[in-house]
Amino acid sequence: MSVTMTPEEFEAILDRAAKRGAHAALEELGLHDKDAVKDLGELRSLLSAWRDTKKAMWTTTVKVVTTALLFFMAGAVALYVRNNLPG
Repeated sequence: MSVTMTPEEFEAILDRAAKRGAHAALEELGLHDKDAVKDLGELRSLLSAWRDTKKAMWTTTVKVVTTALLFFMAGAVALYVRNNLPG
């Protein structure tokens, strides 16, 4: 048995199958109702906030480590000068 179809018919079948697959995937994820757009917006907002927080954490960590090293170096210089002053 041989089935022949035009490219347009084949594309229409593929389009319907893709849409059904997308709908099934969204339903599995719980993103098939009217609140899905709002939910995705909130998820993107949370992801953006997480990225901003991660960036701020790294920036703060670098600042704290740099400040600690500078204080240590200043303390070491102060001790050196105090111990090596004549008098």
